[in-house]
Amino acid sequence: MNQFNSDDRSKREMPMGIPPRSMADSPVAPPPPPGNPPPPQMRPVAPPNMPATAQQMRPSGTVQQQATVAQTRTTAQPANPIVAPVATMNTIEQMVRDAHTKGASDIHLRVEEVVRFRIRGSMMTQTDYGVVTAEQFDRYMAEILNPNQRRLFAETMELDTAIYYPGFLRCRVNCFESLTGGALVLRLIPLDVPTIDGLALPQVLKNFISQPQGLILVTGPTGSGKSTSIAAMIRHLNDTDTRHIVTIEDPIEYVHQSNHCLVSQREVGLHTREFAQALRAVLREDPDVILIGEMRDRISVDTALKAAQTGHLVLGTLHTKDAIGTLNRLLNIFNPDEQASMRVQILESLISVVSQQLLPTTDGGRTAAHEIMVNTPAISDYLLKGEDTEAFRMMETDTNEGMQVMNQALCELVLLGRISPDDAVRSSPDAGDLRRRVRNEGYDPGRASNREFEGDNARDYHPV
Repeated sequence: MNQFNSDDRSKREMPMGIPPRSMADSPVAPPPPPGNPPPPQMRPVAPPNMPATAQQMRPSGTVQQQATVAQTRTTAQPANPIVAPVATMNTIEQMVRDAHTKGASDIHLRVEEVVRFRIRGSMMTQTDYGVVTAEQFDRYMAEILNPNQRRLFAETMELDTAIYYPGFLRCRVNCFESLTGGALVLRLIPLDVPTIDGLALPQVLKNFISQPQGLILVTGPTGSGKSTSIAAMIRHLNDTDTRHIVTIEDPIEYVHQSNHCLVSQREVGLHTREFAQALRAVLREDPDVILIGEMRDRISVDTALKAAQTGHLVLGTLHTKDAIGTLNRLLNIFNPDEQASMRVQILESLISVVSQQLLPTTDGGRTAAHEIMVNTPAISDYLLKGEDTEAFRMMETDTNEGMQVMNQALCELVLLGRISPDDAVRSSPDAGDLRRRVRNEGYDPGRASNREFEGDNARDYHPV
């Protein structure tokens, strides 16, 4: 593509330090010697058919210069549009940096789609990157995956991994195939492990993580901040106690440096071949605290219960919406004839269930609302009998133990001005009860909530 006309080319080819010569720089005869009259100036005579104006517009200078100018005017054409080269921002690293600047939590790339950032929970298109082509997607994959990972992705059509930018942040990466082609989802994870106080989490979480043994469950929908809350709890333990913490993650998200505790982090696919194999081996690694991550099947639940019953503190996650529904979800993993005995085992080991969800704040950020159930003797008795409604009412009233239901947490955030009433109502399990609480400044004198728990939450469970 010719990006310059011939005038520009003649200028570029001039030797350095010699200014280009224009038509006004035509050679001029030297002045005559003093005392002699100047010779008459010779003016070219125009042809008879040339008007006077044309004669006046004829360029001055030598015949060679005139020929050059005429040739230039004849051959010069308008420059074609310059096609910009591939911008440097069309890399995964630059996208990550842009997303971090905009406060995004996730990046979504898909063939034949524009790039999207998840900002404050909403998917926002990023037109600066254009539509992702198949060739661009291959370059993205080559940028973040090694050959073995690309081969595995080609075989299985899905892959979980993580990438690390030193001194900046980490990204949890999921690759998968879709109807239009390959797709990538990147979750941005800061290098600094958050604290319970820094996240304004309930202080009762410090008491939970300080227990010598038992089972702590953190639940909520995908993207509700479960991993962040658990990371803050582990950091509190790492800063205040001396134990051996073993994590089994797929993949590793927050990186913990050993402080007072020794922290051993294992990633499925890098440090162990199978999740189940790592679970079987973890009890032989002399752990005090075990982070299992998602309790996705019977093997993980059995391992968590066995570890909790043999003197270990176990942390796990589930994708359930409320605290009491979590127990029903665990029971439905087992056969009906096993559920009665498993109910006893779970309640013997359970310390607490923390269910949370993220909501946009009025100042442009996001905050978590928590429903907390502590496995006190009274709560355990109600749940053993299957009296879920009575257990829920006790969660409302027994606030001295740190328990609260979701509407209590939402109401407090509304009264503090942290979230809008509309967002609170959309996130509430009982909008009418929430409105009454807000009108009465957090207290409902008329009644306690009469929500029923039939275990239907388990049928809505779709692990991702």
